[in-house]
Amino acid sequence: MSEVTSRRVVLQPSTVEVIFAWFQRVIAGYCLLFGILYWVKLIGFYPGSLWRFDLMPVHWQVAAVMLAVFFPFAAAGLWMLASWGPVIWFICAVTETVMYAGFPELFGHRLLIVVSHAAVALLYIVFRVVIWLQKRPVRH
Repeated sequence: MSEVTSRRVVLQPSTVEVIFAWFQRVIAGYCLLFGILYWVKLIGFYPGSLWRFDLMPVHWQVAAVMLAVFFPFAAAGLWMLASWGPVIWFICAVTETVMYAGFPELFGHRLLIVVSHAAVALLYIVFRVVIWLQKRPVRH
């Protein structure tokens, strides 16, 4: 072996990093599903008279169009483990949280969605803190 090849450092992701990557991909699947559900509502292939774009109130039109575009975009970023993926997901989560927790008289009460976004955000923070703690240098 040459001197250069013997000094190579192999960078392997930690177990937490691998689990975090799969966590992001699971959330990407959910984002894609939510995006598809918003598109289904927009094109009118959904039961109910208010679930066609031309029949929706303006506040629902704005929210549904924005989320129909952003959720699949977030899914792509999360699946690729891109740094912008969680940012776009965060925009979607905040939007839905404001919709359902801030304006329930307009959008309805969807506590499960608000709680699920909070749980995903909390898990994301825990993963990032654990990874940061693993990577920081040990002081002696």
